[in-house]
Amino acid sequence: MTNRTDPYGRSIDYMRVSIIDRCNLRCRYCIPEGIEWLPPNEILTLEEIAGICRQAAAIGIRKIKITGGEPLIRKGCMDLIHMIKSIPDIEQVTLTTNGTLLASYAKRLHQEGLDAVNVSLDTLNREKYAKITGYDGLADALSGISEIEKYKIPLKINSVLQRGVNDEDWQELAQMAKDRNINVRFIEMMPIGHGKQFESISNEDILAKIQARYGPVEKVQKSLGNGPASYIHIPGFRGDIGFISAIHGKFCHACNRIRLTATGQLKPCLCYEDHISLKEAIRGGSPEEVQRLLLAAIDQKPAGHCFNQNQEMITEKQEMAQIGG
Repeated sequence: MTNRTDPYGRSIDYMRVSIIDRCNLRCRYCIPEGIEWLPPNEILTLEEIAGICRQAAAIGIRKIKITGGEPLIRKGCMDLIHMIKSIPDIEQVTLTTNGTLLASYAKRLHQEGLDAVNVSLDTLNREKYAKITGYDGLADALSGISEIEKYKIPLKINSVLQRGVNDEDWQELAQMAKDRNINVRFIEMMPIGHGKQFESISNEDILAKIQARYGPVEKVQKSLGNGPASYIHIPGFRGDIGFISAIHGKFCHACNRIRLTATGQLKPCLCYEDHISLKEAIRGGSPEEVQRLLLAAIDQKPAGHCFNQNQEMITEKQEMAQIGG
């Protein structure tokens, strides 16, 4: 089957799948104090998630991103990756993680044929890392990154800069791409949940600082992933620098995704609370109904988000961990 298009002619071939709301870190813009975890019976089983992915493949989804929370704390995560990799027509299965558990799972991820890993890492300063995440886990994250490199699994670093916290750490983070085959991406703070309380740093400002530090840069023309990042190449660097600019570089015209939460909510757009529940359909054992609902979510995709406009227009009230990173 050819890829499904939404009402605006965008080809929707990518689904981000959250498999757990919990995490072993406590980044405040993602998991604030007092957040309530979901009871286990509310979360889809691994078999249910794989079943939804199977029906998604049947209607044109070709790429799956496993997210959380922290997906590696979900028991059976490796088995789920194996199940999804085994689905005909699924071309890529990738993983987003904080990296602290990667060293233990890198070999298995390689064996299962994982196509790429994104590691969320906002600083290389141990004290700042502990302040941002709530834990002294930088060494574990760096060890995990090194282990993934050994198996030559394509690797990206995702960094969110916060004004007054780690806004100048872009330099050390960017340097990771200099001598290593790693792409480093700067992501503007999403105004979702407690993320609204943090001041976004424009990627335009970061680009200007990079150019001031390194001189002229080259725009990368080829696609380096499934998402909305734009990339530059700094002469002499092995890796590239990417920017995901939801606030100052709206990219909705090229959106190719839908999102599945750990509870089975299918979200056409991160910005709005609108969703379609797949839980009843998948637990009722109706593949046709799951496909119908997947197509309905694609048909309900809005023209674009409103993150760059009045925040009162943002109707999504859940935290990022509850939606899926």
